[in-house]
This record gives sequence, C-alpha cells and structure tokens, in this order.
Amino acid sequence: MNLHHLDAFLAVAEELHFGRAAERLHMAQPPLTRTIKQLERDLGADLFVRTTRTVHLTTAGQALIGPAREVLEGCRAARSAVRAAGEGQTGLVRLGFAGPSSYLLVGDLSRLVRQRRPGIELRLHSTTYANEALRSVIDGDLDLAIVRWGVQPPEIAQRVVAEEHHVLAVPEGHRLADREVVSLAECRDEPFVALAADPGSTVRDTFIRASYDAGFSPDIVQVASDSWTLMALVGAGVGLTFTLDTAVANVPRERIRVVRLAEEISPSHARLAWRRDGESPALREVLRASEEALPTPEHLVGVDLP
Repeated sequence: MNLHHLDAFLAVAEELHFGRAAERLHMAQPPLTRTIKQLERDLGADLFVRTTRTVHLTTAGQALIGPAREVLEGCRAARSAVRAAGEGQTGLVRLGFAGPSSYLLVGDLSRLVRQRRPGIELRLHSTTYANEALRSVIDGDLDLAIVRWGVQPPEIAQRVVAEEHHVLAVPEGHRLADREVVSLAECRDEPFVALAADPGSTVRDTFIRASYDAGFSPDIVQVASDSWTLMALVGAGVGLTFTLDTAVANVPRERIRVVRLAEEISPSHARLAWRRDGESPALREVLRASEEALPTPEHLVGVDLP
C-alpha cells in the first residue's frame, strides 16, 4: 500500500464511479481498476461492491476512508512544512545577547520578525557575553548573537547595529555624583564592581585597559554576572562601575548617578554576528528583517571597523 493506492481509493470512494474517478485522477480506467485490486489484495479485503451499473463501498471500504484521508492530509502537511522551511517561512533562530545593553535591539528585531515571519521562532538567550556567544555561534549552539569584540573571528560574518559609549555609574551621594564629567584618574582609590572575568565581557576588558592607561590598577571589590546586579551593588554603595550608556538606560537607576568620562575611550560597537557558512533559510529571513529593524548607523555605513 502506498500513497498512490490511497489517492486512487479515495477518488473512487467519493465518486462511486470508476470512470469519473479515472478522469479526476487524469488516468485511464483500466490502470485505476488494477490499482484498486492491488490495494484490496494488500489489505486482504474487498473495498467496493461492483455491478455493471453501480459501485458501493463495503464495510471495509467505509472503515478505510478516515485513515486514508488522515494519511494523505499528513503527507500534504509534511510537504507544506518542508516547503515553508525551505522558503524561510518557518524555523528556529537562536539569538544570544548580553543583557540590558541589547534590550532595545532585541525587542525591535523580535517585533519585526514576528510581523514579517510569524512562523519563525526567535529563541532568546540572555546574559551571553562576547566570548561565550561567539564560541556558541561557531559551534552551532547559537545561530545569531549581538556581541561587542576587539577582533573578528574568521568564521564569523557581522554587521554593526549600534554605537555605544562608556560611562561611570556611581552611588547617589557619592563625591562624584553631581559631576557631569569625571576622569578615571580621579577614581584610583575607589572600590569598583565589575562583570566577572569569565565568560569574557569586552566592557570589563576595556575598563581594565582604561584604568591602566589612567595610571592605576582598579580595586574590584565585587563581581557580578549581569548589569542588573551591578546596578544594585552601585545603588547600595558597594562601589562604582564602568559600563555602557545602553546598559544603564535599560535598568532601574534608583540611588544611582551616571557621569560621562573625560578620557577619549573608543566607542563600543554592537554587532550582529553569525557563521559565514551557516545561513539557514530562517536565519536569512531574520537577517533580512534586521536590516530594517536594526540598520547600521548612518555615520558608520561603509566604515571599516576592527
């Protein structure tokens, strides 16, 4: 028994006439008759009662109608699902990002993907920092990531989607809280809270380098796994933190003041990153949507950034 047999059976069962069923199937009547006989031999039961004038379903034939329709409908659904996946209408895209600094970017992209391709599931993985995210993309555990880096891995393709600036978050009431601009050199004796060294935050790396350039090694008294915790620690007066303007813009800032840095620290650039050889149809659709939802800032279009 195969799909051709079931299709032929349903045509005869619905028409109750071999001639009309053969026309419907665009075939001659004798091959249709042989197909039905083959199906009956395979099932070990007569499916039709035939006379010179009429065709009627047997009890076995009536019992086969429902299962035959389910099988053929399942086959059509399978073909449709494969076609939709191949066209990028459905699929799974796993997106990694590093918490609140990427919130607006993730939200804008998710909204447009949902509008344009509701069959694509954009599965989000937060608190995924640069080194960890890039390893996951290269290994195939993530399809796409929003990252900040110093060096682009050769396996990775990318596009800049935002420019960010480094700032200092200090507790309310701190001696620097009412300042608009602060030099890191003024903070050499201050306690700091920072992201953990692993899994590799570029913000922490930039902080360490900037502190060295300012002539001191920072006193990191507490580490945290995410920016929400960092801001809670700052608000509690545990220490200052070096962070991004996009991060502090998307977390509660009760009992916190944000001040600009006097040092000319190069801006950070948030990028969409994906494997050069890993563009599935669903990922291609998400990347296409990202060009509208997260366009490269105009002043960076065509700029060759590291």
